[in-house]
Amino acid sequence: MITKPVSRAFLKELALERFGDMVKVVVDCKRNIMAIGAQMHADEEQMLLEDGSAQEDLWGINIYPERFGDGFIEFDSMINLRPRQNNRTRSVDDPAQQKVIRSTVSVLVPS
Repeated sequence: MITKPVSRAFLKELALERFGDMVKVVVDCKRNIMAIGAQMHADEEQMLLEDGSAQEDLWGINIYPERFGDGFIEFDSMINLRPRQNNRTRSVDDPAQQKVIRSTVSVLVPS
């Protein structure tokens, strides 16, 4: 669970341990925290739910620590499929929600 800022170097190390160039992350947009490092977004989602997060506030992303700009965050996770929230893809369809996610990530992973 990430509640305080972490470095890109930390994320690079984590990426090398798992997928090589990326880290799976679930962001709680209301609590401004993230779960990272699991093999699946669903596992991170479960960690946050057990910690008191609400399902509708959780969004799955992938972070590529060696990339910058738009390539740093990829909005792609099965947990994002939410017809009841008008999100019908693995992405995050609402640009306003993407902005909130980017904001939380920028605080917890400063450039």
